[in-house]
This record gives sequence, structure tokens and C-alpha cells, in this order.
Amino acid sequence: MNETNHLRARPIAERGSARETPSAVERRRALRAGFGRLSDAVPDAMHGFGDLHRAAMAEGALSTAHKELMALAIGINVGCSGCITLHVHDALRAGATPQEVQEAVGVALMMGGGTASVYAVEALAAMEDFEATIPSREVRP
Repeated sequence: MNETNHLRARPIAERGSARETPSAVERRRALRAGFGRLSDAVPDAMHGFGDLHRAAMAEGALSTAHKELMALAIGINVGCSGCITLHVHDALRAGATPQEVQEAVGVALMMGGGTASVYAVEALAAMEDFEATIPSREVRP
């Protein structure tokens, strides 16, 4: 077990709260279900947001993987746990390597300082959760 794998298995009490932490896979599943309910409640707004998301993340001068890494760094700095979960998953799925995720976390930490470090821990734990379900690329071409 590498040094950060222990984060998933330990209660949050050891990280600042008294309850167990759901895995990133479980958090993503819950978020996606919540987005479905939100789409039922405000379909026009969610459709517009979906269009914006697809346009912003489409391949262009920047790859989708790099855009997801940017979104991850922003999510860390604004303290959005759901954003971290979703963008770690989507960065890996778009072809980012674990090393690229780690470097994006480092940039976010540099920009956000101490507060960002709390969310940086979440990002690394999410990366490890998703590594088991998304094929990793050792080196991107």
C-alpha cells in the first residue's frame, strides 16, 4: 500500500471528522444521481450548464485532459469536494496520467496555500480510488 492509500481506509476522524469517508467512486455515483434530480427540477438550467460544460471541455488548443486538470486545480482552490471528485475522474478518463494529476494538485497547492492542502489530500485520495476503475496511462504521447 502506498503512502496515500491509507486515506480511504481510515475514518475521517483521523483526518478531522468522526464518520467514514465514502470512496470517490461512491461520491461520484451520488453526485450523478443528484444531478439527475436537479435536471428534473430545473431542466432548462441544467441543459444549459451541460452545453457549457461540453463546449468548455471539448478538445481544442488544449486537450480535454489538460482542461480537466485545470478544473481540478480550480476545484481544489475553491474548496469544492464534488468538483474534485468529478474532475479527477474525468481527467483520468480523458487520458491524464496519475503523475499529471499529482502535478496539477501541486500547482493548486502552490496557488492556494494551506487551505488548498486540505482539498489536495481529497484529490489524491480520489485519484487512487479511480485508478482501480480507469486504465492508467504511464506516459502520454
